[in-house]
Amino acid sequence: MLIKLKTVLLGFFCLGFLQSVSAQKNTAKPLFKVIGFYTGKEDQAHISFLHEATKWFPAMAKKYNFTFDSTANWGNLNDEFLKQYQVVIFLDTRPEDAAQRAAFERYMKNGGGWMGFHFSAFELDKSAIPANWDWYHNEFLGSGQYGSNTWRPTSAILKVEDRTHPATKNLPAKFKAQPNEWYRWEKDLTQNPNIRILASIDPASFPLGTGPKPNEIWHSGYYPVVWTNKNYKMIYFNMGHNDIDYEQHTNKDLSHTFGNPVEDRLIIDALMWLGTAKTN
Repeated sequence: MLIKLKTVLLGFFCLGFLQSVSAQKNTAKPLFKVIGFYTGKEDQAHISFLHEATKWFPAMAKKYNFTFDSTANWGNLNDEFLKQYQVVIFLDTRPEDAAQRAAFERYMKNGGGWMGFHFSAFELDKSAIPANWDWYHNEFLGSGQYGSNTWRPTSAILKVEDRTHPATKNLPAKFKAQPNEWYRWEKDLTQNPNIRILASIDPASFPLGTGPKPNEIWHSGYYPVVWTNKNYKMIYFNMGHNDIDYEQHTNKDLSHTFGNPVEDRLIIDALMWLGTAKTN
């Protein structure tokens, strides 16, 4: 009887200990906080990516112990609001208001982290996204204006240019990316000493794109698609444009950005670096 009693008591002790450990784990302080800004008003391909991202990042937050919030209110891009977060993500566009831009520049120059996807780097003179933010496009991103793109969205083989960076250290030398509309830029990033190119389109991808316009199919050239700026804690991904059924007017998703294990690894490793690194 005494032995049974000891066994029962030991069982309760172990159960209580495990519950205590579980509770501590569930209430552990997040490693860092992330805020995603988005617009989500046009181009179904970008909206499709946005819907994916606002599900994927919260799932990753639970798995890797950080918090993820998102907002379509770009007015939150101010000093007081940004104090809460260690990483800012531009999911689809950029801020247009001068005060918001100034607050973001201060945030980055004071050591904040930034991740940008696809259209967040777009600017083109005499377009709806004009060339009117020199610091962001020319200094920070280093890419200048949009040059051209492939069409329609197709997969590409990416070459990892630098496997020593925290974002790419767990990647193979090459991998197949999800379908995307790939961008060419005004400026040659290889000539910018502040830019560290992490991945580019491998020549095995050519011809890249299906047209129908000949200029939408790339047959040669060097195209960086993931890079950082050594002066800031930042990373840009050209990914973020899903393939959509425009022809039948269903706006149905024909591809997704997330769900590729290697590409997902790249994004989460980049985010963990941005959130936990002391310097860039």
